[in-house]
Amino acid sequence: MREQETGEKETKSGKENGRIQDGGKMMEKKMPRKMTGAELKSMLKSSINFKSLGGLKCEELTLSPEEKQWWRDAKIGMFIHWGLYSILGRGEWARFNEKIPKEEYEALADEFIPRDFKMKEWMDIAKDFGARYAVMVTRHHDGFSLWNSEGSYEHFTSYHRGAKRDFVQEYADACREAGLKVGVYYSPMDWRFPGYFDPEGLPENAALMKKQCYAQVEELCSRYQPDILWYDGGWLAHKGSDTSSAWFWEPVKLNKIARSYNPKLLINPRSGWEGDFYCDEGSHEITGKIIPVPWEKNMCVCSGSSWGWMADDPVSDFDWLIRMMVNVVCRGGNWLVNIGPDRNGRISEEIRQRMRQVGDWLQVYGESIYATAAGPYEPVDNVYGATWRDEKVYLHILDREEFRAEKLPITENHIESAVLFDGGAVEVVEEQDGIRLILPERAYAGDSGEVPDTIVVLTMAEPVKAGGDADIYFTGKE
Repeated sequence: MREQETGEKETKSGKENGRIQDGGKMMEKKMPRKMTGAELKSMLKSSINFKSLGGLKCEELTLSPEEKQWWRDAKIGMFIHWGLYSILGRGEWARFNEKIPKEEYEALADEFIPRDFKMKEWMDIAKDFGARYAVMVTRHHDGFSLWNSEGSYEHFTSYHRGAKRDFVQEYADACREAGLKVGVYYSPMDWRFPGYFDPEGLPENAALMKKQCYAQVEELCSRYQPDILWYDGGWLAHKGSDTSSAWFWEPVKLNKIARSYNPKLLINPRSGWEGDFYCDEGSHEITGKIIPVPWEKNMCVCSGSSWGWMADDPVSDFDWLIRMMVNVVCRGGNWLVNIGPDRNGRISEEIRQRMRQVGDWLQVYGESIYATAAGPYEPVDNVYGATWRDEKVYLHILDREEFRAEKLPITENHIESAVLFDGGAVEVVEEQDGIRLILPERAYAGDSGEVPDTIVVLTMAEPVKAGGDADIYFTGKE
């Protein structure tokens, strides 16, 4: 993952508009509305910060909403950062930050031999957590690959060094056995190449890094048939952005290779191509309106000071995690939560318990999360948000006291009845300027008053009418 934020710059995005032929007639082709990063923030008044705006456009690579629907419905994913940095326990950027010499750092590859570890352990955690997909780091910026990669420069892999294991194959097999969709994270950049830091001054060395990237992406997609390809680290010399380095990586060409093995492969925007969904990274709070595009919140179950394993990294509170999940899903996003196994692939019992707690909550209330859409009511920050499916609306109330003074806006969706998810009638009072929901007093008392999310189920007279995704292209300009 990226350690520091940098400003996004727009790259060339193809034709401004176009023409298509229909029955011999030339017709104007409708192009997505362009929106700058500043306009995005102003329109949504949101804390969300999308990475890699302004990626190259390619109609041939664009998936239909139907092809992305399984991902939109999945909602919950588990991220896994694991590699040589897990031996050091000082974060995945340790080699670069501490300027560890090449020979010293790469010697760790002969020590990376996890003891008594089976990939099923991670998948058990993912299932307990309620994840519907997983994304595993297959190679981070340090260049160490977790599979039998013939394309790896100097065969710097878990298969050719100490472990003698193809962990990506083990991961993909375990994912599918657990019924989870398979996501693979891949970093195009590699600190081992001086050409990364000076691609124009050392073009031949930079070309070696690019050659490795193309070979490894093809290996990952051809051998393991992932459902998600999750790039990270397309920027060059730790400057600019993923999109400002598209001239070097040629991401349209690269992703056409990836898609040749799975035409429905979902790809994030971090390669310099615009991608199938946007990413917001980090543990900052989520506020603002519903985001009318596919997007994903990427964060850690621990403090977020490191994505890789750190021995004393505090685990986030259960209530905070539930509120974060609700705030993401009620704004139309997916929630991808990271764990960092230690050198032996182990996850602390405290993390296991927290992941299981979230999963236990989803076992009960998952109906209000999975396979829902955001709306039809816009969220009110720190008070409530809503999701819906068919004729049901799930109102997620995060602050019951503040909610007493709130009124839902009047929409074309007529409320027939309202009940607490856990049982108990909710009074619906229609007034000229909005709709008040009066919760039973027991929702404020004792244990009920301390839960992180009180859910009211609204049954509408007919299936919900609410806006879908907007056809927007975020240019990245401020």
